[in-house]
Amino acid sequence: MHAQGFSPLARDLPLDFQDHSAPRISRRLGYAGLACAAVVGLVFAAHRITARDAPFATEPARTGDLTVTVTATGTLVPIDQVDIGSELSGTLRSVDVGYNDHVSSGQVLAHLDDTRLAAQVLQSRAALETANASVEVARANVAEAESQLARLEHVREISGGKVPSEQEFAGGQAAVMRARGAFRSAEAQVSQAQATLDVQQTDLAKAVIRSPIDGIVLTAAARPGQTVAASLQAPVLFTLAQDLKHLELDLAVDEADIGQVHEGQTAEFTVDAWPGRTFPAHVHQVRYAGRSVAGVVTYQVILDVENPDLLLRPGMTVTAEITVRRDEQVLLVPNAALRFAPEDHAASRESGFAALVKGKHSFDVTRAADGSRSPRVWTVHDGHLHALAIEPGPSDGSWTEIAPGAVAPGTPLVVAAGLQRSAG
Repeated sequence: MHAQGFSPLARDLPLDFQDHSAPRISRRLGYAGLACAAVVGLVFAAHRITARDAPFATEPARTGDLTVTVTATGTLVPIDQVDIGSELSGTLRSVDVGYNDHVSSGQVLAHLDDTRLAAQVLQSRAALETANASVEVARANVAEAESQLARLEHVREISGGKVPSEQEFAGGQAAVMRARGAFRSAEAQVSQAQATLDVQQTDLAKAVIRSPIDGIVLTAAARPGQTVAASLQAPVLFTLAQDLKHLELDLAVDEADIGQVHEGQTAEFTVDAWPGRTFPAHVHQVRYAGRSVAGVVTYQVILDVENPDLLLRPGMTVTAEITVRRDEQVLLVPNAALRFAPEDHAASRESGFAALVKGKHSFDVTRAADGSRSPRVWTVHDGHLHALAIEPGPSDGSWTEIAPGAVAPGTPLVVAAGLQRSAG
C-alpha cells in the first residue's frame, strides 16, 4: 500500500532509503551547482585580471654623478720598520729602552757584557806592538846586510876583481835577500795583527747595541741578564718604527679589480677601533707580483696614510675603498632595471591560481625592432612592456651609467613585478 506512488525501482529499495534519498540528491545537486559557479567566477576573474595592465614597480632614469670604487682589505704597517738584534753571543748587561720609547739615531739601546771582548782587544794590541818591533829589527837587518854587500862591492872594485872571492860575494848578496824577506814578513805580521785588532774592536763596539734610525720602540724583547745566542740568525731584541705619523696601507686587491687601480688615486678606509669614522689615503704603488692564497689571486697595492694624531696603529686591519672613476652629470639607470626580464616575471605568475589561466599573461611584450641581443631595459606604456636598447658603462653597484639614446632622464624603468602599479 505504501509503495503505490513509487517507481518499480523505488519499490525494490529499502524503506529507510526511500524516505531520505530525495533530500540527499538535492543537496548534491546544489553543491555541484555552487562548484560550477565558482569555476565560472574564477575564469571570469582570471579573464578580468589578464585584461588589466600588469602591476610593475618602476624607477625613473636620472642624471647625476657616478663614483666607482674598488673595495679591498689590508693592514696598516710602518713606512720604515727595523728589527734590531745582536751579532754577538753573550749576556745582556743592561737594557736602556722599553716599549713606546722615542729613540734617536745612534742612541744606546742595550749593552752586552764585554769583559772578554775587552781582554781580547788588549791582547791584540800587544800582538800588534810585537809585530811592529819585529819590523824594526828586520829593517835593521836589511840595512846591515846591504852595508856589508856594498863593502864587498867596493873592495872588489879597487882590487880589480881579485877580492873578495865569488863565494864570499854571493854570500853577501844572499844575506841581503834574506834580510829583505824577513822585513816583508815582519810587515805582513803587523798587518795581520792590525786586522785582528780591528775585528776585536768592532766586536767590542757591537757589544753596545744602538738605534740605526730615529723612531719609536714597537717591541722590546731584551731583558737584563738574558743570554743572547747569535748563531745562523741574529735574535730580534727590538723592533723600531721610523715615524708613526706616516704609515702605509698594504691592501690585497682582487685580480678582477686590479686593472682599474692606478697610482695617485684617492681612497678612504675604516678601522674597527674607530667605528663610523673614515680616514683618507692615496695609492702610492701597485705591485706586479700576484699572491695566491687558497686559489684566490690578489695583488699588493700600497697606500700612503697620514696619521698626525696617532689614532692609527701598525697592525690594524682596515677595509678600504679606492675611487677608480668619478663621472659628473651622466645618465644613470638603476641596476635592478638591468636585471629585470619579462620571462622571469611570466614564469613567476604560472603558479597557484595563475596555473588555471596558463599561457595568458597580464602584459604584452614589445621587443626592439632590430632584434639585436644588446643589453636593454623595459618600460610600461598602455599595458605593454617596451624594450629599450642601451649601451651600459661603469657601475657603482646600484646605478649604471649609460650612453644617451632611447632612455631619457625621467623614463620610468621596470625594476620588478610589484604588488601595485608604480605611479612612475
